[in-house]
Amino acid sequence: MSEIDYSSRIEQAVSHIKNHIQFNPQVGVILGTGLGRLIDDIEIEGELNYADIPHFPVSTVESHSGKLIFGKINGKSIVAMKGRFHYYEGYDMKEVTFPVRVMKQLGVSCLIVSNAAGGLNPSYKIGEVMILNDHIDLFPENPLRGKNLDQFGVRFPDMSEPYSFELIEKAKKIAQVEGVMAHEGVYAGVQGPNLETKAEYKYLRTIGADAVGMSTIPEVIVARHMELPTFAISAITDLCSPGNIKKVSIAEVLAAAAKAEPGMALIIKKLIGQLP
Repeated sequence: MSEIDYSSRIEQAVSHIKNHIQFNPQVGVILGTGLGRLIDDIEIEGELNYADIPHFPVSTVESHSGKLIFGKINGKSIVAMKGRFHYYEGYDMKEVTFPVRVMKQLGVSCLIVSNAAGGLNPSYKIGEVMILNDHIDLFPENPLRGKNLDQFGVRFPDMSEPYSFELIEKAKKIAQVEGVMAHEGVYAGVQGPNLETKAEYKYLRTIGADAVGMSTIPEVIVARHMELPTFAISAITDLCSPGNIKKVSIAEVLAAAAKAEPGMALIIKKLIGQLP
């Protein structure tokens, strides 16, 4: 797909959304595996199924329902993705990150991303959360590969601060005040869909990762390309440190995400309320 075709698809999706939803979102939110119940805290003003939006991918993951939700949290206008797209579903990276481009064109000035991740740091426990302060990109494809989309950003975007330091500090203070156990660490992104081997978990920990998952990094790269301040948070759904590695099912991952969800949702809600 050429950059002209891709840009045209973004414009068509944005036009369709604006024609159906009269709403100007300030914040974009991407909800990860098992974390869709944050929607219950949104004063919903409208929603669109992904399948009804031109060129929008459709999630194939059972726990991702596939809707754009428009509404308010703590007085701030948001657009939330109830269900995201993963590279392992067969989409290319431009498709995975298509919604982030669309949200920016809808007017969002901040992106908040959540995910479910395996805990590599031996101090982490299932049901806790980790605020991302950096990441290690192990995906085989980059969403910025190909001719640069000059209207969105520069050819070589800086990644020295992929996650907003200001938002991280605000979130840490919120967690402390609210009594939520929130770690801060480095997220490793892998393509999946299989979980990692014991040797791979050891390798990831050795190179500095505190948690591992199959999402987030592509969206964050595109957000940084557009100079969109970004905050990301992980629900620790299984333990991957030596001595703690056990077989895990998707049912167990969803149960662990549900355990982490109240604390994660509280941090996100309070953080949105503190945005300008």
